[in-house]
Amino acid sequence: MSVLGYLKERVRTRLMAHATRDGIDLTKIDRVPETLSWPLNRVGMDPVARVGEVEPVHKLTSFLGMNIWLVTGAAETREVLADTTSYSNDIRPLMGRRGSTTDGDIGGLGFTDPPDHTRLRRLLTPEFTMRRLERLRPWIAETVERQLDEVERQGPEVDLVPTFAFPVPFLVICELLGLPDEDRETFRQLGSARFDVSYGGAGSLGAVSESRRFLMEATRKQRKDPGPGLIGQIIREHGDEINDFDLGGLADGVFTGGLETSASMLALGTAVLLNHPDDYARIAEDPGSVDRTVEELLRYLTVVQVAFPRFPKHDLELAGQHIGKGDVVICHLAGANRDPRADTGLDVFDSGRMPVSHLAFGHGFHRCVGAELARMELRTAYPALARRFPYLRLAETDLDFRRLSLVHGVNALPVRLVPAEVPVGR
Repeated sequence: MSVLGYLKERVRTRLMAHATRDGIDLTKIDRVPETLSWPLNRVGMDPVARVGEVEPVHKLTSFLGMNIWLVTGAAETREVLADTTSYSNDIRPLMGRRGSTTDGDIGGLGFTDPPDHTRLRRLLTPEFTMRRLERLRPWIAETVERQLDEVERQGPEVDLVPTFAFPVPFLVICELLGLPDEDRETFRQLGSARFDVSYGGAGSLGAVSESRRFLMEATRKQRKDPGPGLIGQIIREHGDEINDFDLGGLADGVFTGGLETSASMLALGTAVLLNHPDDYARIAEDPGSVDRTVEELLRYLTVVQVAFPRFPKHDLELAGQHIGKGDVVICHLAGANRDPRADTGLDVFDSGRMPVSHLAFGHGFHRCVGAELARMELRTAYPALARRFPYLRLAETDLDFRRLSLVHGVNALPVRLVPAEVPVGR
């Protein structure tokens, strides 16, 4: 479930209590209020201007008795995300459901607290150690080169989203999870609709449900015959400790955290590099520049725009603001990574700046478990693209950015493999 999907659900719950008296037609509540959705708006690569102009913690809106707080300050974001004593991630009590993790009401690690979160993350974390991930490095390199072959076949003008940015992380996730070839096309069709909240989260919630059902079915199949990937490995090592629902939820979390985010980073990062041709050329020629460039792209783009919502367990003070129990606190990662209070010049991409600690993968207890896999993909894909196509240029200057997407991205990235003045084949 998305952040705004949760908020929409809670609005529906409160409205249901007044539906008879006020004559509200719940079927027509299909959009979140603009006051809630504006933090997902961007102007190109940049968060909306007002994020940098407000206090680091401020009330975003209030409706139906709920105060929604937005945190844009870097220090304040770290404070909230690291604090598991004052805040909860558990969504179930707020939806009137207090059952176990088998009741179908939670959305994976991001919406759980200890001890559920501790138990589940303990099963997943070993699969994302650098030692385990190293086995994927050759596969990632081969996958990147195969997709670059496809890009070249479709050139000299081609859309990099379906040919490169999406297939690379998709195939890596399939390999990581251990999904058989016959399941991958079905899985691919579930990959793109999950983060669009233009209609209040309904579409994304439906896509989430479908992918979770698919992965729970894949888990059930592997109970009988464990595959070579993450699902099979957890079954072999911890089969009696985790049920199909929880394991399917973990697999779905890997899918959620590793597909659309990496696809968006590959597309948007390429667009940024093509607007900085010296940096684009440098990553092809200077391996020592790659890590720093990738970290700056992660910070600058921050494609995961907001963290999972936090729910205060008691009244508290945050940056001088009184936050009440029952309120909702949303940390704006994109705003925090450009906080002018933290450093100067953070609104621009600068691969030459001293490395800046960023929040692109979140922070604290719920920090993205797949951060190193994402880095491995980006550090492999960007240099390979620049080496294969040194003349690569954007074919259009006005990109088709997604609107109201929890994961910022573009719908298409048309490029020319060679400029018009350079003959094809050079």
